[in-house]
Amino acid sequence: MDISVSNADPAKIKTGCLVLPVSNQRKLTGSAAAIDNASDGFLSDVLKQGDLSAKPAATLTLHNLPNISAKRVVLINTGKSKNTDALSAAEFEKIAAAHAGVLAELNSKDASSCVLEIDVDNRTPARMAQSLTQALVARSYRFDMHKSKKSEPITLTKLSLHCSDKKHNKSVAKGGEFGVGIGNGMQTARDLGNMAANVCTPTYLADHAKQLKKSLPSLKVTVLNEAQMAKLNMGSLLSVSAGSEQEARLICMEYKGGKANAKPVVLVGKGVTFDTGGISIKPSAGMDEMKFDMCGAASVFGVMRAVAELKLPINVVGVVAAAENMPGSKATKPGDIVTSMSGQTIEVLNTDAEGRLVLCDALTYIAKYKPDVVIDIATLTGAVIIALGHHTTGLMSNDDTLAGDLYDAGIESSDKCWRLPIWDEYQQQLSSNFADIPNIGGRPAGSITAGCFLSRFATDYKWAHLDIAGVAWKQGAAKGATGRPVPLLMEYLISRAG
Repeated sequence: MDISVSNADPAKIKTGCLVLPVSNQRKLTGSAAAIDNASDGFLSDVLKQGDLSAKPAATLTLHNLPNISAKRVVLINTGKSKNTDALSAAEFEKIAAAHAGVLAELNSKDASSCVLEIDVDNRTPARMAQSLTQALVARSYRFDMHKSKKSEPITLTKLSLHCSDKKHNKSVAKGGEFGVGIGNGMQTARDLGNMAANVCTPTYLADHAKQLKKSLPSLKVTVLNEAQMAKLNMGSLLSVSAGSEQEARLICMEYKGGKANAKPVVLVGKGVTFDTGGISIKPSAGMDEMKFDMCGAASVFGVMRAVAELKLPINVVGVVAAAENMPGSKATKPGDIVTSMSGQTIEVLNTDAEGRLVLCDALTYIAKYKPDVVIDIATLTGAVIIALGHHTTGLMSNDDTLAGDLYDAGIESSDKCWRLPIWDEYQQQLSSNFADIPNIGGRPAGSITAGCFLSRFATDYKWAHLDIAGVAWKQGAAKGATGRPVPLLMEYLISRAG
């Protein structure tokens, strides 16, 4: 998507589609007023007829306005009766989604938008530009990899953002660029999540990292196979892949855009490419959705793509612990005891609590990067859906500042998270008569005890855990990966990068 900034007279802009915000149907302002004047009151006459719905984010497409260079004019209702009222950030996100929807449906190769004229609380024109372009890239998403007949892509390839004040041109252009970069990262995450599990195996993910490096040379990619992991004593991770013919992989992607001596942010993604539950097998109904159990890993790939494309001045390492959990003859059994890379022994009471088993060895391994902070991302527990539903990511951390920064990034990006405690009272649920720690702590506070388990392997650095089981994919007619929490993580990294 080619994004540009314009300060031209809206009436003279030659474009396939001109988008105008309307905040008050009785009194047009800004570009809408300019277009109305140039077209001899055409817009006022249309609005008097009530053709534009009063519903917020409603749109109306008009053709062949007199004295207007644009082929089409789209009106979008901001939902405010007084143009002095500012929209909330959430209200503007709905406008951005409607803006993307109407542009995606029109058969136009280029468009110009005046939507940055809207007054939004705590939103700069640059941040609004980011929301608009991110929404547009998201709306253009198609997944037809496994279909014999491919979808028609949207025709829009160029978007010009109209800026009334030239002093904002540079920041608006940068904001638009960021939106496209984050949108591209979400597309990568969605693609990987939506792929069939017989295609998207641990080996496929490793190969994808190598392909990513070819298009983004700033990335350094290292892949460990099972033999190499065995030498590092990663008995916990390898216990998950033991029942599968698909070998596990530990995939490491390094991006060094910051100062050479600056400690990196390390992202660790759970990459269980299919989760049957192992010997503790899941019910068959809905098991096909367990291809989404690698969405934490998918989000790491998405973030690494976005960071490298945007050339952020920050050091980031993305690590993916990839494995397939199958009930083969060599599979780990309930009651088996495995030794993690950290030396801690684990009693595997439930082989369906496998995500924490792959993550704990990765959390030990990444200490080699001397991280400033570590964030792991995982579709870890169904219990987090009971606690927070499908709207909010579960957040746990051993550092208040890190937790606060992630919460703020979630609010700013509309990709929200909520902190859950990992107090010592919950740690007491993780006791075993036969090993240092069991891999489950019982039904009460299941998401929290899973976080407590991971915290035992993250004692040497500032760490946060994002449980995305409720937000990583949708069910029903809209079934598919969402690309979350790429926006949250990118907001956090952009903020750190200044």
